[in-house]
Order: sequence, then C-alpha cells, then structure tokens
Amino acid sequence: MSKKLYVGGLSYGTSEEGLKEYFGQAGSVDSAAVIMDRMTGRSKGFGFVEMASEDEAQNAIGMFHGKEFEGRTLTVNEARPQEDRPRTGGSGGFQRRALGGFGGGNRGFGGGR
Repeated sequence: MSKKLYVGGLSYGTSEEGLKEYFGQAGSVDSAAVIMDRMTGRSKGFGFVEMASEDEAQNAIGMFHGKEFEGRTLTVNEARPQEDRPRTGGSGGFQRRALGGFGGGNRGFGGGR
C-alpha cells in the first residue's frame, strides 16, 4: 500500500519531475506534486511524494529529512489528512470596502442639521 509524504523546504525552482527523481533513490515513487500558489503561479515551497510502500516511505524519511536538496534543507514526514478550514469570503470583503460598504462613507446619513 502506498504512503504519502509531506516534503517541506523546497526551493521555488523545484519541479515535480526533479522531486520524483530525487525520492526515487529511496524506492518506487508513485507520484510527486509541488504545490503552487494560484495567484503567482510560483511554488509555495512544499509538496507531496507518494511512495509505493510503507517501508520505502520510512526509508525516504530517513534518507532525506534534514538533508539539503537544491540549496534548501528538507523537512520530510508522513502526510496528515487535510483539515477542514472555514471558508472565507474571498475578495468579497475587499469589494464591499472599495465601494464604501463599511463605515467611513456618508451613505444613508442625512445632512448636518
């Protein structure tokens, strides 16, 4: 059964192919993903590697945790399930403020009599 690993401390230039090749030294890699920022299109500096077995995953942790890769020190450990995060309003708050929807404006208030 495959095991997913969290890999932190990646260089912004690290590619998924490079990550997969590097972790291949520890065993069979099923997949590798570098997490990208939607706004900038740049790496967020972390990713996930899925090793083919538990033994290969433990081997990868032992081989790469605290080691340097592409000029950065890696953090490698077992990935935890993603926690549910509350949904935010996105840019809606900005739009309301930009249109004078929150305080500071004179809308809805009478003259100074």
